This record gives sequence, C-alpha cells and structure tokens, in this order.
Amino acid sequence: MTPEFAGLEALAGQLARGEVSAKQLVTDALARIEETAPTLNAFRRVRTEAALAEAAEADRRLAAGERRPLLGVPIAIKDDVDIAGEPTAFGCAGDFPVRERDCELVRLIREAGAVIVGKTNTPEFGLWPVTEGEAFGVTRSPWNLEHTPGGSSGGSAAAVAAGVVPAAVGSDGAGSIRIPAAWSHLVGIKPQRGRLDPWPATELFNGITTSGPLARTVADAALLLDVLAGNANPVFRPAADRPPGRLRVALSLRPAFTGVRGVTLDPEVRAATVRIARVLGELGHEIVVGDPRYGVIGFNFLPRSLAGVHDWYRSVPDAALLDVRTRDAARAGRWLQGPALRMSRSTLGYFQRRAGRIFDRVDVVLTPTTATPPLRVGAIDGLRGWATDRAVISACPYAWPWNVLGWPGMSVPTGLTREGLPLGVQLLGPADSEELLISLAAQLEQVERWHERRPPR
Repeated sequence: MTPEFAGLEALAGQLARGEVSAKQLVTDALARIEETAPTLNAFRRVRTEAALAEAAEADRRLAAGERRPLLGVPIAIKDDVDIAGEPTAFGCAGDFPVRERDCELVRLIREAGAVIVGKTNTPEFGLWPVTEGEAFGVTRSPWNLEHTPGGSSGGSAAAVAAGVVPAAVGSDGAGSIRIPAAWSHLVGIKPQRGRLDPWPATELFNGITTSGPLARTVADAALLLDVLAGNANPVFRPAADRPPGRLRVALSLRPAFTGVRGVTLDPEVRAATVRIARVLGELGHEIVVGDPRYGVIGFNFLPRSLAGVHDWYRSVPDAALLDVRTRDAARAGRWLQGPALRMSRSTLGYFQRRAGRIFDRVDVVLTPTTATPPLRVGAIDGLRGWATDRAVISACPYAWPWNVLGWPGMSVPTGLTREGLPLGVQLLGPADSEELLISLAAQLEQVERWHERRPPR
C-alpha cells in the first residue's frame, strides 16, 4: 500500500506508535493538494500555515503521551461549514466574511485531534450532482479527468479517492455524500436525521441535509462518523467488526416518482446492482424483490430543499455572481416558504409510514446509488431550469427520498464500468439502523475488497 492510500485508522495507529509524525503526514497531504490542484481541483481553501502549526502541536501532544482517536491525522471538510479564520462560501463567488467560530462538527474534529488541511469544492449551495462552478472551475475525478467525481461533496470525494487525505467530511441533502461516493469508488454514509449536531444552524435545509463521512473503507467511515457524532464511547466503528447476522434484503430497482419521463437504469448499473444482490445471497442473506412505496414524496422534498436554497441565498454578498439557475431556485424557495413548507413538514409522518412498511418484511433495502455512470464534465453546462432538473434527476433518482425520510443510508462501491468509471449501490435502512448498515457493508467489503483498487496514476 502506497503511503498516500493508508487509511484513517492506520495512520492514527502509526502516529500513536511513533512510526510517523503529524508534521510529515500533513506536509505530504499539503504537497498532494498542490500537486493535484491543476487536474483534480478538489480544494477551495488550503490551510497551509494553520495546518502545519496544528500538526506541530499534535506531535507535541503525542510525544507527551496524549491519545485521541485522530490525533495528528490530516482530513478535509466540505466548504459548507464554518472553520474559525476561514470564509464559508458554499461554492459561491464573492467576498465572504471570515468566520469567527468553529461549527460543532469542526469542534468535534479538533477534539478528536485531526488536522483539517483545507475546505473542499462544492457547487453553489450543493445544488448539483457535479462539482463545477464559476467561483472555482471544475473538480474532476481521479478515475477519469473527463468525468465528474459527483456532487455536491465532489471535492471531498476527489481528495479521498486520489489519496490526498485518508477521509473527508461531506454533506447530503439529496444524495450529496452517496452520489460522489458511488462515482468516486468510496464508502459514504448519510447518518440519520438528528444524529449530528448542525450548530450554529438548528437544522440544515429544513431537515433534509446532514453531514457525514467519505472514506475508502467501511471501518474508516464508521470511525469518522463516531467522531462527528461526538461519541465518547465508539458505537459505529465496533459495528464494522460485527457480523450482521442473516438479513432479509429487498432488491429495489424502481426509483420514486419524479415527474421526469424517460428515467432509465443504465444496463451496467443494473448489472452491478444485481451482482451485489447475488453476492449478498452467497453470504447467506435472503434476497427478495421489493420497492418502498414512496408515493408522491417529491412534494415533500421540494419545499424543504428550495426554501433552504433561499435561506442560503440571503447570506451571499453579491447574488449577481450566482448561476442563473441558483437564483431561479432561490426565487422558487421564497414562494415555497410559509404554507407549502408547513404542509411539507406536516406530511412527513405519512411518507415515513408509507415507505417504512417495507421494513415490516425486510431489514435492508438495496438500490443503485445512481441510474447512470459518472457524468462527463460539463454535462449540465448551458442548460436552464427544467432541462437541468431533467438531466440531474435522470442521472440521480435514487438517493433523495431517504433525505425526506431522514433515515440512514450508505453507498458502497460495486466496481468499474467497461470504461473504468466507478459505480455504487445504496444500503438503506429504517430509523436507527446505522450500525446494521455498517456491519453489512463491512461484510460485503471483506468479499469485494474495493479498498484495494486505486485510480490510474
């Protein structure tokens, strides 16, 4: 294993044993950021001086015998959360103010001892499943520079997939962790609503968005999730070492109703998903065919999503610098606040009961993460309004309903297409099922060995 692909837990162990210094790891990560900037363009902000100072402090603490879960390990975080001393631009152009305080997630990351080397790129307000924008250009996949790593946590995904950092934090409001995990050959976890503290916000995008980890292994993703959840006694990392038991898994290939005609499942994606179902069957699980009854759940999603865009829009220094589609979404969000948003909140229980009936029959739902392989760079350039929505929904119709429901979901790799592009499947569960999903994913990882595959150099 090359040094840049050592995992989060492995590096933490090496640091604790004195086999490597935090200064060396952080210096190497910063060098890889610089080396990959012209091609991948994963980072919006690089904390060179601050990260090196924090690494030196971590080395002093390690030498004094202090031990923390991630003491001295470099990681990255999406540019939609606050780090003291840095602006939070969330993919937008403009002169954003420097934040005075860390958000709660950053406080927990610091408490665990990790060194945040930079903030990663994201499209404006996380609106697209590609990571491109006027403010920073194009973020590309290390698997193929002509394709996107996904979005909206594409910068975090590209950085981890390329071995720049061992793990990173993203956020997921319509699949924005799971989609780039699938299109970058990573493990991505969307935890349950309320599992992580969104302070200084009370909730993100009216409850549909949460932060979560991206990593190359299930264990590393679970370890970072424990940190983000503030678990003094790890809950999720031990689940990666437990067998899940014999489960009943529903293979679901039908997406929720979106109003978009012609949403079709790419044959290679279908074949990869069905193959994983067969592998799970060979591992002793019972596989059945079944779909959650989503109904018209999109009517619950849109007011919450677009009203959240409008909330962020009000904080932008110069709205004229935004993509016209972002401005259009913000205007729609203004009209959807009030009665439409209240109705959306009031119908949540109905959709949870309706979709949740599948868990009377099965333990886990298996779906494709996306309907297509990774989009080419520029796939939505020049599109307006509904044409953009149609392109996005056609590629990514599977992830967003779980943001409405608020239940845990994760994406794991399923291999590569004939062109060498990554694909993924979702493991979806009911309330409080993160540990079960992690156990099942870890069992699958032992067979699939996806973490041993690297992007071409």
